[in-house]
Amino acid sequence: MAHKKDYYAILGISRNASPEEIRQAYFDAARRLHPDKNVAPGETELFIEVQEAYETLANPKKRAKYDATLPPEQPVQIPIETRILYSRQNLLPLQESQLVYVLLELAPRPDVPPPPAPPLNLCLVIDHSTSMQGKNIEVVKDTAIQIMRRLRPEDYFSLVIFNDKAEVIIPSQSGADVKRMESRIHMIQCAGGTEIFSGLETGYKELLRYMRRSSATHLILLTDGRTYGDEEKCIELARKAAEQNITIRGLGIGADWNDVFLDEISSLTGGNSMYISRPEDIQRILMDEINRLSTVYAQETTLEFKIPADIELRYLFRIKPDPTLLSSTDSIKLGPVIQHASIQVLMEFVVHQARENQVLTLLEGKIGFTLPHPKTKNISLLLKLNRPVKNELDAEPPPAEIVNALSKLILYRLQEQARQEAQAGDFEHAAEHLQYLATHLLARGERELAKTALLEADHLRRQGDFSKVGIKEIKYGTRALLTAGERK
Repeated sequence: MAHKKDYYAILGISRNASPEEIRQAYFDAARRLHPDKNVAPGETELFIEVQEAYETLANPKKRAKYDATLPPEQPVQIPIETRILYSRQNLLPLQESQLVYVLLELAPRPDVPPPPAPPLNLCLVIDHSTSMQGKNIEVVKDTAIQIMRRLRPEDYFSLVIFNDKAEVIIPSQSGADVKRMESRIHMIQCAGGTEIFSGLETGYKELLRYMRRSSATHLILLTDGRTYGDEEKCIELARKAAEQNITIRGLGIGADWNDVFLDEISSLTGGNSMYISRPEDIQRILMDEINRLSTVYAQETTLEFKIPADIELRYLFRIKPDPTLLSSTDSIKLGPVIQHASIQVLMEFVVHQARENQVLTLLEGKIGFTLPHPKTKNISLLLKLNRPVKNELDAEPPPAEIVNALSKLILYRLQEQARQEAQAGDFEHAAEHLQYLATHLLARGERELAKTALLEADHLRRQGDFSKVGIKEIKYGTRALLTAGERK
């Protein structure tokens, strides 16, 4: 007797899923697997199975008949555990605003063996404009070769270069002839200007050629310059990449690239941007990133949520593993869960009014992720954040982890505020916030970073603008403090 297909597993839902959850799971899978977008072997057959599953489960009579043929459901062991910390044990019944901080942590369960590391579907997109010539491009080429040598037979790799236009140097493939590919990389020469969209789009298309649910799919962009006129197209492409569960990571080399822009296209996909001040740091940083991506525990991690009336989610920041500001939309890519690591997200809520003797919901939603295995269904964890409202003061202080995270995050937010004020033309207040930041940094023993903040405040007062190097050193320096500890 043929083995009966598990339509619930195909759609990645539980057997008690509602009609709306079935509908949503089908739309998500159909968008990801549609033959017009996917040409990888096996994906067309999986798309057909998704259609069969939906046609059966969306029809109440067919679903009931199908359910009667299924064996008893085995309990699913959720391999990810959540931990939630609140800055306050309860809220006060007030008609005025109150702040609440929530630290959400997702981590692999220590009692569950980690799954095998998934194959990588990786594309390097390298800027080879004129400004990259010299040590920058030579180190990048050597690093690309080191990455190729490190990849496993099951990994897919592609390499795209761009200036005014894009060119595929290594088409997406596994088990490549490394020697022959090395010679192609060595032949890369620098010329022309910088048009990032052409590189992103070409890299995106290479990744789509061998998209699989079981792969960890990443695009790494390396650039030392600014793109002009195509920013919106890049942002729209990043949104499409997020829908396909492609993570974009941006590495900015030197001082002339646009960190705000690179941050936006990266964070939309659950990735992050990094600042490389010296060419000699390129290989170390990039190889560390590749090593980390090769130990993915769970991927496609997404937070979907709704916020009730009178509640405002004012700030959302991923503390670990890659510190970055997240957009407060109702569907957020959190990035992959790495083995022996965790994702930590700090949320700042504003409660505009609270009534006594109620349990106030701050956020309600779910966290979805996929284990890196071809037959693993999507798993969702329900999430509900709430606080009781009582007419009594907190008896306990905020948890030390939240206090520690906030004490470091305030440094990053001070530079954010300075940048916003400078953009509005309020240079004096921006300079004052940088001086205030320097005071905090000195108290932490961060002398070099404090000196940079003071010099930048002086530069801002004299020139009416930030220096290209100083503002990046402050931004990424304060961001690094969140995970790397204090530098002496």
